[in-house]
Amino acid sequence: MVLLPTDRMDSLFSPRCVWVNGPIIVGAGPSGLAVAACLREQGVPYVILERADCIASLWQKRTYDRLKLHLPKQFCELPRMPFPDHYPEYPTRRQFIDYLEDYAARFEIKPEFNSTVLSARYDETSGLWRVVTSAPGTGDMEYIGRWLVVATGENAVSVVPDIPGLDGFEGKVTHVSDYKSGEAYRGKSVLVVGCGNSGMEVSLDLSDHGACPAMVVRDAVHVLPREVLGKSTFELAVLLMRWLPLWIVDKIMVFLAWLVLGDLAKLGLRRPTGAGPLELKETHGRTPVLDYGALARIRAGDIAVVPAVKRFAKGSQVELANGRVLNFDAVILATGYRSNVPQWLQVNSHSNKLNSFFFFHYCSIATPTLV
Repeated sequence: MVLLPTDRMDSLFSPRCVWVNGPIIVGAGPSGLAVAACLREQGVPYVILERADCIASLWQKRTYDRLKLHLPKQFCELPRMPFPDHYPEYPTRRQFIDYLEDYAARFEIKPEFNSTVLSARYDETSGLWRVVTSAPGTGDMEYIGRWLVVATGENAVSVVPDIPGLDGFEGKVTHVSDYKSGEAYRGKSVLVVGCGNSGMEVSLDLSDHGACPAMVVRDAVHVLPREVLGKSTFELAVLLMRWLPLWIVDKIMVFLAWLVLGDLAKLGLRRPTGAGPLELKETHGRTPVLDYGALARIRAGDIAVVPAVKRFAKGSQVELANGRVLNFDAVILATGYRSNVPQWLQVNSHSNKLNSFFFFHYCSIATPTLV
């Protein structure tokens, strides 16, 4: 990339701009690192912009201690570099971070850290992308190039639901992105709002540390065993989809889930009656929940299942949709994340600029916090 001096300003270039003779990559998570490594291997220059001060900031700063990859490692490795042989089948959070840092070092990936993208738009006249960033101490900078790669994933912004009375709750309210361990909640009653992978695993972690969790289940949810007969459920689904249509694979997955896990409706976990787990993921982005032991704790009574929250009442009271009023010491919002791309990406779907725009997303089932 080339920094253009102020004495070369014209109608195209702003006073502080960088010409990138290759793709502009937004995001230094697994997807961004993979794209950068493949480009470097082909000798293609690039610049990679990252709003945090480290690579894989979601994994490094917004995940809980007990987290492991939800999929076997062969489905989560990046191009041109497998996981070390001594890693377990489901690497830990720390192992995955070490792997990503080794990956960045091996391919000499050096992101522009602390660079928050404010806007990205396509200049129809010049046929170039213009990406404006902001960084502490240096102010705004504009990167200009022919290609834009968005590799920010779907977990950039924490989602906090608008529940009446939440602001007045007297106990501690924490989003799962700030949760680290159940040790801080030992002996306390904790309401976990959300029953996705994060909600299930946080409830299990709380139970392991002597807390009394109650998990809110508002909607129907597909829960699958992590493994069937020693084989990863995801691996089995991928294998079946080589020969069978998705709807048949979905029916097989639902049957296997019933066979291994039993009738979950008795536990308060209703299964969707329409689309199967893979179809829901493909059409609505709803990831199925993989069971890591939470169901056994629910059956044992160590994790309570409660309906939707109607409102937070006085002090530490919570009124549920069924009219029950319960008291809790703390609330953890396992309500997921959303992409921040719509906030800064300016795209006209009728323009031919989509030929120079790419969206990369690392395997979403392997992301750390999902709902």
